[in-house]
Amino acid sequence: MATVSELLTANLHDVFGNRDAASRRAAIERTYSPDVTFTDPEGTAVGWDALEQKAAELLETVPGAFQFVEEGRRYVSETHGALAWGFGPVGAPAVRGIDVVEVRDGAVVSLTTFFAEPTESD
Repeated sequence: MATVSELLTANLHDVFGNRDAASRRAAIERTYSPDVTFTDPEGTAVGWDALEQKAAELLETVPGAFQFVEEGRRYVSETHGALAWGFGPVGAPAVRGIDVVEVRDGAVVSLTTFFAEPTESD
């Protein structure tokens, strides 16, 4: 059974950072519960297909040089985790955020993404 930390890695890199549709789908099915809820500022998506569509749409709308980079520590408990990230060209993220997951029986049941507010240095 995957740990919360391993699921945070899979969520960021194997799903949302993965441009290969077949391996992304396999990662979705091993990382999330079938009825996973994904909430971000655009709304809420439910289930594997909706999550796959969100990841694919994101990756299709950005340049190939964009990638996710972990920023800072991971925060984990037995049932929840949080991971900050940057997304964009390496060393110059276009957006920053944090993913918060709820885990049950070794699978992510809820994923919430928050975007960082821009600062003067951004």
